[in-house]
Amino acid sequence: MKKDKNEIIEVCQTIEIHKDIIKKVRENTPDESTLNKLADLFKIMGDNTRMKILYALLQVDEMCVCDLSTVLKKTPSAISHQLRILRQADLVKYRKEGKVVYYSLNDEHVKEILDVGFSHITEG
Repeated sequence: MKKDKNEIIEVCQTIEIHKDIIKKVRENTPDESTLNKLADLFKIMGDNTRMKILYALLQVDEMCVCDLSTVLKKTPSAISHQLRILRQADLVKYRKEGKVVYYSLNDEHVKEILDVGFSHITEG
């Protein structure tokens, strides 16, 4: 059976260390703590329900829990749980108006992350 070119892993046929490249990478790679935080951010965004919430909030300025619950066809309790996780990751923020809580994307960075991710998976 012929392998697809994407299934083949190319490796070096010799050992050659490029000290200038290694130095540059080591100098410009964030510390372990920062990399862990970045990995955690992507884990949080990697949940389908949370991604749907973020995309719903991307469409409008803000939404209340009840509206998000209706759009996503999930209970308000389930949506609230996911919103708490998104809020703890600083991906969403909220404001209260009387008894209603409105959520929105935290800032332009969240929109940029979603836009770049979407562009990446839909290119070509």
